[in-house]
Amino acid sequence: MKVCLLLLLLTIYQFAFGWGFYAHRQINYYAVFLLPPEMLAFYKPNLPFISEHAVDPDKRRYMIAAEGPRHYIDIDRYGNYPYDSLPRTWFAAVEKYTADTLMAYGIVPWWIQTMQQRLTHAFETHNATAILKLSAEIGHYIADAHVPLHACSNHNGQFTDQRGIHGFWESRIPELLAATEWDFFIGKAAYIDQPLSFTWQRVLESAIAADTVLKYEKQLSRQFSPDRRFAFEEHNGVLVKQYSTAYTRTYNQLLNDMVERRMRQSIYAVASFWYTAWVNAGQPDLKQLLPVQFSLGDSTAFQALEQQWRNGSVKGKICD
Repeated sequence: MKVCLLLLLLTIYQFAFGWGFYAHRQINYYAVFLLPPEMLAFYKPNLPFISEHAVDPDKRRYMIAAEGPRHYIDIDRYGNYPYDSLPRTWFAAVEKYTADTLMAYGIVPWWIQTMQQRLTHAFETHNATAILKLSAEIGHYIADAHVPLHACSNHNGQFTDQRGIHGFWESRIPELLAATEWDFFIGKAAYIDQPLSFTWQRVLESAIAADTVLKYEKQLSRQFSPDRRFAFEEHNGVLVKQYSTAYTRTYNQLLNDMVERRMRQSIYAVASFWYTAWVNAGQPDLKQLLPVQFSLGDSTAFQALEQQWRNGSVKGKICD
C-alpha cells in the first residue's frame, strides 16, 4: 500500500508552467542553429548555457510572485476573439484596465517587449553575460506565448474537469515524440520589423487554438478508460504515473501535430528575436566577447535560484 502511495506521489506535471523543461531547453538549443555565422560564433560555444538556462524563468516562480504573470495572458477575460477591446500597447492597456488588472490576467506580450529592449541594450553595450542570460530567458517567454493554454483562463482544464491537460500538451507530447519523430530543420532567423505585433499575432494564434486543445482531449477521454488513459512508465529513471503512450499518440494525431508546429514556430521566433536585437544594436562583433566569464555574483545567483527551486514552493498563481 505504501509503495502504491509513493508511486502516486511521483506523478509528473503536478504544476503546469510554460513548455516543460525538456521542450524549453530544446527550443533554445535549436534556435541557435538558425542564427547567421556572425552570431553563431558567439552563441554556439555557449550553447549549453543557452539551453540549460532556458528554464530559469520557471525556477524563478519559486522566488517571486511577480514572475508568474510574465508567462501567460488570460486573454479571454477581455471579451471574444480577436479581443479588440484590449489595447496592444502597454500604456494604453494600463490606461484602460489598470496595471493591477493586467498583472492579474498575465502580461506575456508586453514582457517579451521589455526583454527585447533589454537584450538590444546588452548587445549595444557589449555585455556578454547579459546577452547570454537575456537570450536564454527571452527564449522562454517567447515559447510560452506559443502555448494555447497560456492564452486561456482555463489554463489547466480546471473549469472543464481536465486537470493535467496543460502539462500533457506541452510536456508529455514533446518528451515522447520530439527527439525521434519531429523535424526541427527550419531555415534561418529573419529580421522582425514590429516585434510587438509579431508577438500579438502568435498570442492570438494560441488563443484560438485553446478550444481545440480542450475539446479533443475531452472527446478522447470518453473513449479511453482510466486504466488505458494513464500508465506507470519510466521517466528519467523513475517510475511515474503519466498519460499512456497510446493515449498521447492518439491525442497528438487528433491535434494534427499542433504541438510540433507550435514548437517549430517557437524556435523560429526565438532565433528571430535574438537576431533582431543584434541588428537593432548595430550588429556588434560578438567574437570579441569570447570567452564569456561569469562573475562570482552571477554564479551565486544561479545557485540560489537552483536551491530555491528545489526546496521552495511556487509563488503566485499555480496552474494546478
